[in-house]
Amino acid sequence: MEQILPAEFVKMLRSYGEDYAEPLLRGLADPPQVSVRANIAKGVMSLQGSDAVPWCRQGFYLPERPVFAADPAWHQGLYYVQDASSMIYGEAVRRIAERFFGEAEPLRYLDACAAPGGKSIAALEALPPQSLVVSNELDRHRANILAENMAKEGSPFSVVCRGDASRLGKLKEAFDIIAIDAPCSGEGMMRKEAEAVRQWSPGLIADCAEIQRSIVSALWKALRPGGVMIYSTCTFNRTENELNIAYIAEELGGESIDLGFDTDYEGIFAGIDTPYHCFRLAPGHVRGEGLFIAALQKSGTAGTRKCGKKSAAKPLSDFSRQCVVNADAFVESVSAQCISLLPAIHASFISEISKNTEILRAGLPVAVQKGRDYVPRHELALSTALKADAYPRVELGYADAMSYLRGETLDELPDGLPKGFVLVCYGGCPLGFVKNIGRRANNLYPDAMRLRLDPRNLPAEAPVSLITFTR
Repeated sequence: MEQILPAEFVKMLRSYGEDYAEPLLRGLADPPQVSVRANIAKGVMSLQGSDAVPWCRQGFYLPERPVFAADPAWHQGLYYVQDASSMIYGEAVRRIAERFFGEAEPLRYLDACAAPGGKSIAALEALPPQSLVVSNELDRHRANILAENMAKEGSPFSVVCRGDASRLGKLKEAFDIIAIDAPCSGEGMMRKEAEAVRQWSPGLIADCAEIQRSIVSALWKALRPGGVMIYSTCTFNRTENELNIAYIAEELGGESIDLGFDTDYEGIFAGIDTPYHCFRLAPGHVRGEGLFIAALQKSGTAGTRKCGKKSAAKPLSDFSRQCVVNADAFVESVSAQCISLLPAIHASFISEISKNTEILRAGLPVAVQKGRDYVPRHELALSTALKADAYPRVELGYADAMSYLRGETLDELPDGLPKGFVLVCYGGCPLGFVKNIGRRANNLYPDAMRLRLDPRNLPAEAPVSLITFTR
């Protein structure tokens, strides 16, 4: 593939040293590696017959790419498809949280450029219990995908919002950790996306670097004293990487943090020609795509957190209380007849976020009230907070599960199943809700999420499950 790469790009890589450049250039000619992250919060232990990702205990390489849409477990959020290089984010967050914050209190974490959601999911798994992850994305289409993936993950301790970095920067000193996976020139995606090759130019690099610094500068204000900013890109050039870390250190006063990845994991390189702690993952060196990552601490000592005015949330109603475990950890918020449960310790802060950006989903949406009915939201079915006996359950076979995911009516349910809302399951795990009206069950699977895969492309029988459960 080297011969079709831009000549200036190849020259740039070689200027970084043959030990780095030559394996990378060969790696760009190899097929991409497929990897997935198991959702341990839903009891998934491992992926069968797969090699583990060295820096992610719940990350696994697959020997080939299956049709994920044909696997109900993917729709249930039991695993998430993610490049192995990006999985190092979870380890970065874990090390930062333990080193600088311990486990004394839940943290506030902002994923500023979060779509499609893999790095936010990693943070939820790595942070202390009851920490809040705020996932932001400016582009509306990508923000909707982000909200869907975060719903599949299942944590009620998350907020999905859509806004510009400058708006989030108005939340002064509000976050303990801010992650910026900055929009970049995309060199690290060249073997997966032909457009990344076609669009490359020195001018694009310069434009991206300018945007990246504006995002960093705006969000630095939202980082508390003593807090940590994680900066990353999926590109290789020093302009968008090491030089931006120098900008954060020298212009904003960030102190470079050594995460130790280059010594702990084979194939990860330290930063190129820089005095700051930076880490590079690249094809040909690791089984993943390109990723640059570094972390810097803001100087000063954090004072008492200011939550602003109290939120309009209130104690849980009897309906909400019967839906979730650990109900006392939540308060209830109602908007346009939609009932959501917010983590009580973060409710006031979520109210502050709503004044600065558009919230697409906060906490756990549980139901929409229609007359005397509380129609359960799909997010409740996928939530790790759902109480096991909140709704009657029915187990579906593979064909019926795929039919349900296409939004089709289920014509046959077991005799004796009560009328009303029923949780349909596959493999013992929730898939979504139906409303049993006797002779049939109306499908409540969200229109936007319905499976578009042609039934003729589905296997005749259930595919061999990728997952192994702890239970």
